[in-house]
Amino acid sequence: MTTLCDAYQLYMETLTPASLADLSTYVTEDVRFKDPFNDVQGIENMRAIFAHMFETIGDVKFFVYHAAIDGQVCIMEWRFEGILRDKPWIFDGTTKLIFADDGRVSAHIDYWDAARDFYEHLPGIGWVLERLRNFIAL
Repeated sequence: MTTLCDAYQLYMETLTPASLADLSTYVTEDVRFKDPFNDVQGIENMRAIFAHMFETIGDVKFFVYHAAIDGQVCIMEWRFEGILRDKPWIFDGTTKLIFADDGRVSAHIDYWDAARDFYEHLPGIGWVLERLRNFIAL
């Protein structure tokens, strides 16, 4: 049996710059998209964020390795892979999806550790953040 999650999972796992044109098939016009860097409302804002991702990160891939649904809420655990500054960029995260009555996503909220998974990869600040994290962990 397919769930509300299945079609969206397949869309995200096969997402390309060209398939961004199909976003309205999967999300509502007033969709909320939130991640550690953005909190926007509306399909065009979400599309712009994904387009920017494809412009700045090479070889983008999402792999969902677990999904669970309860009513109109789906939780997906995933792995992101890409190339950032000519280096592999790989991290895990979780997405909370809320589905509207028509079966499209009305909220897509991503959770991942931006300090560890992004900022620590930047020159200068990355070294400081890594040392600070290691100091706190002691």
